[in-house]
Amino acid sequence: MDAIILAAGLGTRLRPYTETTPKPLLPVQGRPILDWIIAALPPIDRLVIVVNYLAEQIEAYLAGQTHVQHWSTVLQTVPRGTGDALMCCRQEIQADRVLVLNGDDLYGVADLAQLASQPAGLLTHWVDDPRKFGVAFRRSDGTLDKLVEKPDIAGPALANIGAYVFPRQVFEVTLPLSPRGEYEITDAVSSLAQRMPFSVIEAQHWLPIGTVEAWQSAQGADLRPFTP
Repeated sequence: MDAIILAAGLGTRLRPYTETTPKPLLPVQGRPILDWIIAALPPIDRLVIVVNYLAEQIEAYLAGQTHVQHWSTVLQTVPRGTGDALMCCRQEIQADRVLVLNGDDLYGVADLAQLASQPAGLLTHWVDDPRKFGVAFRRSDGTLDKLVEKPDIAGPALANIGAYVFPRQVFEVTLPLSPRGEYEITDAVSSLAQRMPFSVIEAQHWLPIGTVEAWQSAQGADLRPFTP
């Protein structure tokens, strides 16, 4: 299995801290976010990082890390969404399955291992306010029925937290342009879920770091579930 980490974003919600440092390299308890993510990965053959903003800093980090031996970066020349970032990696992926993760969230080690054991699937986490998230709805057998962005429903509900395992066939999916003018990785999920069982895994541990408040809060969090 190969892995892709989406790390091309500008990190606008973390300014001014991201004006000189890309979001995946912001430190959490003395370690870059990206270091936490890579260390938590299950065994993989190759790691691909999608970069754009301050890409040279991410490449310098990768050159010095010791978690994975085989890695490469792919430049998303024009940031056009997570689906476009995924498709940019088409030529780099050699394995039959690929694990795809956001580059600004911390995922539990055991949760990633469970996700990686599936032929296809996504991680979810219970949230109290579904109106702020993309929400996964399951069939009775635990596979994905549909994803709905910010549904007007009462919680709790299972939020999509941006961690997926795809079969290689994902690169054959034609993605539509979303209403906000981007290509969404969730459209790839929805397309595949119509053709094959797509497991919905409930993550026990998830730490999103998308805002200054969340990043500062992470400095005092218990991070034992996020490291081997």
